[in-house]
Amino acid sequence: PAMFKSGRAFSAWVGLVPRQHSSGGRERLGSITKKGNSELRRLLVAGAMSMIIRAKQLGFTRHPWLSRLLERKPMMVVAIAMANKMGRMIWALMVKGEKFNPAKLMPA
Repeated sequence: PAMFKSGRAFSAWVGLVPRQHSSGGRERLGSITKKGNSELRRLLVAGAMSMIIRAKQLGFTRHPWLSRLLERKPMMVVAIAMANKMGRMIWALMVKGEKFNPAKLMPA
């Protein structure tokens, strides 16, 4: 984890950030890059999809960020965003040397 400067750098290495086509100060983002570790990316997306399905079954009470995003975006786009968020959390946990504690999570 120390070889990555930030959680975004880790997500970029996994391939969960949008491809950039920026020029002249105008930011244009494309689809995800799909570079990096495909197996890790696949596992993160599968975990995100299962979280979305479970949240739909339970009524979104624990994840307001997820419910607001699903109102505006297609499910696969939300799954990639959730996988990106999970990847950044994983990087932060590895850097700090902590174990995952769901009680410490704050709604985003």
